[in-house]
Amino acid sequence: MKHQKCAASACAEARCESSFSELAEWSGKARAPTATTHEKLREIVHKNFLDFSPIENQLTGLNACLYCLGVTSSGTTEENYTRITYEFTIAAATSLLKLNPGMSFVFVSGTGADSTERGTTMWARVKGKTENALLAMPFRAIYVFRPAMIQPLDGIKSRTTSYRIIYGLIAPFLSAARLLAETYFEHARTGQNAARRSKTRQREVRRRSEAN
Repeated sequence: MKHQKCAASACAEARCESSFSELAEWSGKARAPTATTHEKLREIVHKNFLDFSPIENQLTGLNACLYCLGVTSSGTTEENYTRITYEFTIAAATSLLKLNPGMSFVFVSGTGADSTERGTTMWARVKGKTENALLAMPFRAIYVFRPAMIQPLDGIKSRTTSYRIIYGLIAPFLSAARLLAETYFEHARTGQNAARRSKTRQREVRRRSEAN
């Protein structure tokens, strides 16, 4: 995504971190200042996520949006969860699409999202409804990620007490799993590269044999 501009919607409960090296500019929309600073970051503090018209002049010329705003369903009514998860998302997507017709949109959903919208689990229905609405919109491309969980790093802590306890208990296991996964994929990449080099050498040997 070199020399492109990206927008990120974030809140204190779901904060997005990324490398800025391949981006010309990163515009972050938040309901409160995140205290994140970078020479390529332009942070926009906006309170009403149902109406982006006051800041539309700051949302043009964007190539992609990574939408990671969210809230836990624990202790939240379906009406409030729908307002944040569905209505906020669609309002943002609608405004961004109007201003940037060639934009790609990335939505961070969750494992278990219910695309049928008819399941018994409230949050899954709402997530599925949001995914379906986004996939029906004419963005250049739509990407939906369904992480099973997101581990807070760099001192970031969830505002939900139960989540803080769970994260504290499983953090050592997650770190070990991440290390094992990185090792596995590194070995896999090494093997694939070796296989490609071997095939290249075999083709070269055959070409020389046929030439002779």
